[in-house]
Amino acid sequence: MLEKAVNKVVSLNIKLLSVKFAEEAAKHCNLIEKDLLVLEAEGFSKETIDAVFRAAHTIKGAARMLKLTAISEVAHRMEDVFEELREKESSLSKEMIDILLQGIDTIRALLALVAAGESLPEALPAICAQLEEVLCKNVKAKQYIVPTSKVEVCAPKSEEAVQPDFVQIRAERLDELIGLMGELISYQYRKQQQVHSVRDIMHLAEGALELSYSIAPDKEAALQTRLADMHSQLKKLQDLLRNDAARESQITKDLQQQSLKVRMLPITTIFDSINRVVRDFARTAGKEIEFEMTGGETELDRKIIDELRVCLLHMIRNAVDHGIELSKERIAAGKPPRGIIRLAAFYDAGGVTLMLEDDGAGISLDDIKSTALKKRFYSQETINKLTERELLDLIFLPGFSTSPIITDISGRGVGMNVVKETIAEKLKGSLAIKTRQGKGTAFTIKVPITLALSRMLTVAAGNETFAFPAYAVQEVLKAGPDQVIDVAHKRAVRVREQIIPLEELAVILGCPHAAEQSRQEFFIIVLAAGAEKCGLVVDAVLSEMDMVIKPVPSVLKQPKVISGFTVGSNDEIISVLGAQALIKKTRENRQGMASIVKAATGTEEKTILVVDDSVNTRDIVKSILESYGYTVDLAEDGLAAIEKTGKKVYDAVITDIEMPCLDGFSLTSHLRQDERYRQIPIIIVTSREKAEDKRRGILVGASAYIVKGAFDQNNLIETLQNVIG
Repeated sequence: MLEKAVNKVVSLNIKLLSVKFAEEAAKHCNLIEKDLLVLEAEGFSKETIDAVFRAAHTIKGAARMLKLTAISEVAHRMEDVFEELREKESSLSKEMIDILLQGIDTIRALLALVAAGESLPEALPAICAQLEEVLCKNVKAKQYIVPTSKVEVCAPKSEEAVQPDFVQIRAERLDELIGLMGELISYQYRKQQQVHSVRDIMHLAEGALELSYSIAPDKEAALQTRLADMHSQLKKLQDLLRNDAARESQITKDLQQQSLKVRMLPITTIFDSINRVVRDFARTAGKEIEFEMTGGETELDRKIIDELRVCLLHMIRNAVDHGIELSKERIAAGKPPRGIIRLAAFYDAGGVTLMLEDDGAGISLDDIKSTALKKRFYSQETINKLTERELLDLIFLPGFSTSPIITDISGRGVGMNVVKETIAEKLKGSLAIKTRQGKGTAFTIKVPITLALSRMLTVAAGNETFAFPAYAVQEVLKAGPDQVIDVAHKRAVRVREQIIPLEELAVILGCPHAAEQSRQEFFIIVLAAGAEKCGLVVDAVLSEMDMVIKPVPSVLKQPKVISGFTVGSNDEIISVLGAQALIKKTRENRQGMASIVKAATGTEEKTILVVDDSVNTRDIVKSILESYGYTVDLAEDGLAAIEKTGKKVYDAVITDIEMPCLDGFSLTSHLRQDERYRQIPIIIVTSREKAEDKRRGILVGASAYIVKGAFDQNNLIETLQNVIG
């Protein structure tokens, strides 16, 4: 009996040790993989070789102690390769890197079996023979005899000897803890509301005490005594509640911070794995790609990281397959042979922003149009009316792919729609895209730091309460009627050098009896999604607080602008609004009005090119021109304008001055050297009002110079009508 009990305990300990070994070995695999990619990019480094040698040695020794032969033998052969490299001080070839990475993948697969409590295969993995061939190039692959008599014990190195204390906790239990923490935060706001209620009762008691002085003399003393006692007790209760609430608030805040930290991970856990993915995809596609990462120390909720990992993988595939060109194509286009993909993360307005950029071919709008026609998403007439931003949004449709061929990397038309849905719906974030043909593409992803609690700004509109994610709110403004301007039959507000369209939130949401109001002051919430912005007029800005966001039940029909709901301090249901969906809604409203006015005017159609690096300014000017019957094309800077004017002759060009790549002065000068544009009107609309700037505009050939600070749509239209009719 004793022997059986001992064997049972030993067996249990072996299982626990095996699981612990799998976790530790996985970390060593990550280290080896990361350092192998560094060695491939930077060449021989004794320190790095020593590090991967020690990691492989540690895996081998621990696996042998637990009799995990398959793992120990793969690690042993990798260790031998690293030792030879260390002694000869030679760099690894790409082929050798490939085999070593396959060794890591093999160990990971075997570790997954160990973690699941399954037995390892008795036969040695095929990678053992390949690693042996790396060491002995002239010796044919042979069967290896596994040594059984000698067990090597791995002594931990000094830097590995001290490990921080830790405990294991099941993921679902951690999620429950964080969920309860979120509920506690919500309850805290209810307690604060109760303190306010007691304060209101005290005011009533004070009023009653004053009234008691007018009561009959024989009852006055007794009534005043009772009221005074009530007031005294209420004051004590108020002080007690206030002190308790303050202390509870601090404890809750500490609990919130510590609980969230438990589930927070640095985003480098994604970056490091993507580095390998880029490398493998590039090899498969036959392309030279350099992968740059910054902001890996930025921390996010583990659940968000897990979702982002899949999203970024899809986007990286597209960047490698569609974005970065082959070396010979890049050289022919005047680019360096090696393409660059950059991934950056940083904290931004209460959330985290990720930027994924490449310097590849960019996204062809013509290819998007032809694909949309081929797959019958839209008619030719509808496609011709779509703006550049609306065309780019088509890549997020299910089944949409501009790739001429399906490969094992991408081209199946799946992925980007999943990316958009995951970021917008699951993560309550936003995704924006910017591209320039021949120059590259950039994606901007904004997500909250955690899904357990979200920092929300609550507002009142149309007799209802609504909430916005704080990271989507760029700023909150209070403006007078004189600061609100009328643009193309719609209101707008000038914020610094940008004109931002305004919409009544209650009207956009279709609240009962909602209508555009004449206001003495405007409370404006400026939302941002990528480079696009909109201003929403609300009745009042209520508060900013951390709130638990609940998904909309599947049985309810969910409007696209509502991403979830939360419960307020008075048990009212508060709808949480999605910034990207609201901005899209306001854009559709403006376009609809412009189409109606345009149809009513019947003006002879003339085409104008508007050049400005501000998305909102481009849209505002476009709305103005379309409302007067003009057809409008857009360009985000001078270089994009040159590309468009090279293909088409416009009736007029309206341009800003300060733009990246090529400014408005240079663009005007360039166009005046083109025979086709010698007599075409060019109107400069800028915030630069100095006399020397105006003189320079005239010298380079501008037909008119309008200052944004004194911007008046009638001035623009009158100027345009004077030069082209």
